[in-house]
Amino acid sequence: MSDIDLKDYIRDIPDFPKPGILFRDITPVLSSPAAFQACIDRLAERYADRKIDAIVAAEARGFIFGAPLALKIGAAFVPVRKPGKLPSKTHSHVYDLEYGSDTLEIHSDAVLPGQRVLIVDDLLATGGTVEACLKLLEHFSVEIVECVFCIHLRGLEGEKKLAPHSVYSLVEY
Repeated sequence: MSDIDLKDYIRDIPDFPKPGILFRDITPVLSSPAAFQACIDRLAERYADRKIDAIVAAEARGFIFGAPLALKIGAAFVPVRKPGKLPSKTHSHVYDLEYGSDTLEIHSDAVLPGQRVLIVDDLLATGGTVEACLKLLEHFSVEIVECVFCIHLRGLEGEKKLAPHSVYSLVEY
């Protein structure tokens, strides 16, 4: 496995998207084939023997890590999207944001009963997006193996919203 320190490829952007926020930018990871490959390889190694049937990821940044990981470990990729983006029958979940609300949808036939599912996103902050994914998956009789992230901002305690599900990340701040 590569000895790349992923923190060397995560850029800090102060005062984005508003004053007082320190944004952790993953685009330098994506700009480096070696760093991006290291992310996917490290996650694939963790889940290689866990018999993952499907990876669920919310648009858009969850797709960046979820799709290549699904290919690498031989799992299905299940996109969770904003309303009106999926062409077949869906389940929806409305969730609260800091200022307002949002909605996510999943195809109603996206996963099968008994499947082992991994939820993937780029970053865990307050946990709202992945919590919405968990709520969507309540429509199915699946086993949630873990919620996995490239970055976990521990001070925001997003993992509490995801309990009792296990949380794993490659980098913590």
